[in-house]
Amino acid sequence: MPTIVVEVMPKPEILDPQGKAIANALPHLGFTGFSGVRQGKRFELSVDGEVTEEVLASARRAAEEMLSNPVIEDVVSVSVEQDAA
Repeated sequence: MPTIVVEVMPKPEILDPQGKAIANALPHLGFTGFSGVRQGKRFELSVDGEVTEEVLASARRAAEEMLSNPVIEDVVSVSVEQDAA
């Protein structure tokens, strides 16, 4: 069963307190060399049947209208992952 993956990130000009908290915690946990973190969201939409252009267009529309807040977030990708089974 194919899956459509939608990735959403805060717009660059929007503060990301969760990302900042993670970035501050990393060195304390022994992870060094990272200068910043931005935390986003990942949605996985399971598809019954084939992913057609219509299904992909519907997923893009859902990403823009429902899965993201266009005031503060950008949809950075909508892609298809095939089932590994």
